[in-house]
Amino acid sequence: MIERKKQQMTRDNVSRLVNWGHWFAFFNGILAMLIGARYIGSVGYPETFIGWAYLTISTIGHFTFLAFIGYLLFIFPITLLLPYSKILRGFAAFIASLGLYALLYDTVIYDDYGIHLSPFAFDLAWQDLNALLHSTSYIITPIVIVLIELTAANFLWKRIDKIQKKQWGNRVVLFVGACFVSSHLFHIWADATSMTEVTRFDDAYPVSYPATARSFMESHGIDSNMQTSQSRSEKSRKLSYPINPMQCSADTQQNVLLISIDSLRADMVDNDTMPFLSQYRNKNQRFMKHFSGGTDFDTSMFTLMYGLQGNYSDRKEFTVTSPMLTNILTEQGYQQAFFAPTVSIDINNSAMFKGMQIHTSEGANGSADADINTINAVAAWQASQKQPWFALVNLTAPKDYDTPIGFLGVQTIKPKMELKPAQKVLFNQYRQSLNFIDQQLSNLLNNVSDDTVVIITGTYGQVFTSNSSDARNDLSPGNVNVPLIIHWPDTYGNKVNYRTSHYGIAPTILSHVLGCTNPSTDYSAGRSLLEPNSETWVYIGDSRRFAIYQKSEITVLDRFGKYRIYDVNYDKRLDKKMSAPELIQVMREGRRLYNQ
Repeated sequence: MIERKKQQMTRDNVSRLVNWGHWFAFFNGILAMLIGARYIGSVGYPETFIGWAYLTISTIGHFTFLAFIGYLLFIFPITLLLPYSKILRGFAAFIASLGLYALLYDTVIYDDYGIHLSPFAFDLAWQDLNALLHSTSYIITPIVIVLIELTAANFLWKRIDKIQKKQWGNRVVLFVGACFVSSHLFHIWADATSMTEVTRFDDAYPVSYPATARSFMESHGIDSNMQTSQSRSEKSRKLSYPINPMQCSADTQQNVLLISIDSLRADMVDNDTMPFLSQYRNKNQRFMKHFSGGTDFDTSMFTLMYGLQGNYSDRKEFTVTSPMLTNILTEQGYQQAFFAPTVSIDINNSAMFKGMQIHTSEGANGSADADINTINAVAAWQASQKQPWFALVNLTAPKDYDTPIGFLGVQTIKPKMELKPAQKVLFNQYRQSLNFIDQQLSNLLNNVSDDTVVIITGTYGQVFTSNSSDARNDLSPGNVNVPLIIHWPDTYGNKVNYRTSHYGIAPTILSHVLGCTNPSTDYSAGRSLLEPNSETWVYIGDSRRFAIYQKSEITVLDRFGKYRIYDVNYDKRLDKKMSAPELIQVMREGRRLYNQ
């Protein structure tokens, strides 16, 4: 009988501790909501009733769910193993304090870098600790949190019986559960209708994975590709592009011809392979250390036209936001046209080419024939223009190692770099394609007046593989070092040895051709190409995979925070930690236009 009473008392005590634990978890959910309000300040407050409604139910459901998961993982097992209230209250207060302080630290990381805690983020933040912990509050706050937790744990334990008698538990569970479920249903609807006032909070909270229309429809056997994108025209109001209104007034209006050649390596512009372009380069301004913005057409052309890091191209806002470059050209009465073979993106519906006449070329026998048709279309269009004009020309034959049927090019040579036998074949066929492009450039530029500003560059470089996926993922110098040549009317040729990138092309045209007086930071991540810049790094790639080129090393990162560091030639992997100052600047630049 006595043993049975002891067992009953133990069960009653465990039951009381479990009930206490549930209310303690709910209390910490409320504290987590209060701390989580800092995330909203980083992302930007909603400006509609719908936005506030979603944010309210999402916040309640998410943070109480996190607190309850923390209770189940760390406190509930101890309740069963050591059902002693004093031990459990102290342990629970300690665990809850750690969780809340980790959440508080995550809000700091997110506000500064735009990412949540991860091994990568923690390593980065640790090296920037002095900048993050800039006040004594980060010493006092942990002590305050521990005192609050101990006080709450004791307060709830002394009153747990009274709380249970009021039978609030079921109503709280029902309310929190309703918030959690309805927030996901709300998000499914918002995602299906591309309501950015809701979906822009997707990444705001840590370990938040709201249900999407795609996942919902696929789980019910519905083709998610049936979603329409008409409602994408609704933009998030957090984007500040430009940060300040543009002030542009040009004294004269010069024609501008911008030629971007896919897969054009900087080290292949020589007298043997591309004699015309080599001589043209020597007569004009040539940039010897120029970098593309990416390793594919979409990303690199985005950096060229917008002057922004490639990670911005993934944001929905830029599906409807046209570049400042084309906007100002339109305001100043320029006729604009884009000439290219068929490319990977929907040109006609792309905001990147808004305001341009689109001329696409087909080639019966491949991309080389298409390039010939492109050059002919440019010449015909140019001759018919009566107003100032801007022409963007994209040539693609080198990407496919293509030449016209019967083309007689240059002699085969031994590659300067170490290549496998199959790569040597591609290398020499690549040279034939570049020689063909060189001849097309000669035909085009010999018919362009000397008072036209001409810019020639590579969209991206080339690595010798027939696998397009391998080429896109390769961030080595051969794939990102491209030539840049600028012809300015009435100037002499000169060599520029400081480092430049595609980010500087739009600011250069805007400031030196279109007379814009805004600092380039208002609309670009780059600076004018005509002025040495102070940046010690170049960002190349998009938000999924990118490289940071620094003076003595190359850091390659993916979206999961994994990184590798190579020497400047990409030959050797270095066993060292990443350099924090440059990477911190990169993270801040990649979200600067959303922080204004």
